[in-house]
Amino acid sequence: TTEINVRCPKLPDAFNGYRIVHLSDLHNKRFGKEQENLVGKIIDIRPDLIAITGDLIDSRYPNDDAGLELIKRIVDIAPVYFVRGNHERRSGRFQSFGEALKKNGVYVLQNTYDRISKDGTGIYIMGIDDPTTHRKGYDETKAVRREIERMTNGIKENDAFKILLAHRPDMFPLYSEYGFDLILSGHAHGGQIRFPLIGGLFAPNQGFFPEYTSGEYKRGNSAMIVSRGLGNSLFPQRLFNRPEIVVLTLTKEHIKV
Repeated sequence: TTEINVRCPKLPDAFNGYRIVHLSDLHNKRFGKEQENLVGKIIDIRPDLIAITGDLIDSRYPNDDAGLELIKRIVDIAPVYFVRGNHERRSGRFQSFGEALKKNGVYVLQNTYDRISKDGTGIYIMGIDDPTTHRKGYDETKAVRREIERMTNGIKENDAFKILLAHRPDMFPLYSEYGFDLILSGHAHGGQIRFPLIGGLFAPNQGFFPEYTSGEYKRGNSAMIVSRGLGNSLFPQRLFNRPEIVVLTLTKEHIKV
């Protein structure tokens, strides 16, 4: 478990101390029978919200049971919000998997948003669909920009606190242009192999010695949290790179140590 305190000056008073569990990149991995080891840790955290930033499933394998086992166990702990990653996108079966998520009570954000209300105030949580495609000439950045603009233009509270769920951390410069207060991302798997003082070795869409692999990054008024994730994909092993549950505590002020 990795705990991060995120200072958010725009955060409404009612959300001060709000706790978010951030999960990413399960890739069909199991943590005990019916995910009991993972679920037990999440129960102990007592989050206000659970955010999943894609790749619950792995497109290389046809069985999605591990992801659904986790979902069925955590939807009663806190509201669960999900955006799909490149593995859901290219699996060819997201329509059925997405319907299963919704049937179990998950908020699936596909270029959509939700307003979370508390004590007469609210914050927005928005989700951008993973842009991965094999179409020739397809401009991923342009597509993401178009969808972000469409979503943000739909919000009438211009100064509202906004969270973005986005699988791809490499687009952080683009996300920050739109003033998101907090961005949650995954995909990089912590750089697969981590070296002291250097960081991750390789991440998809970033290449060798990637910039965004784990922890908190700042750009302008935006903070991005990148989860190292829970499972593995192309690289079967992690080195100096433990799977993680990220626990975020949102606060209006600096935490006094």
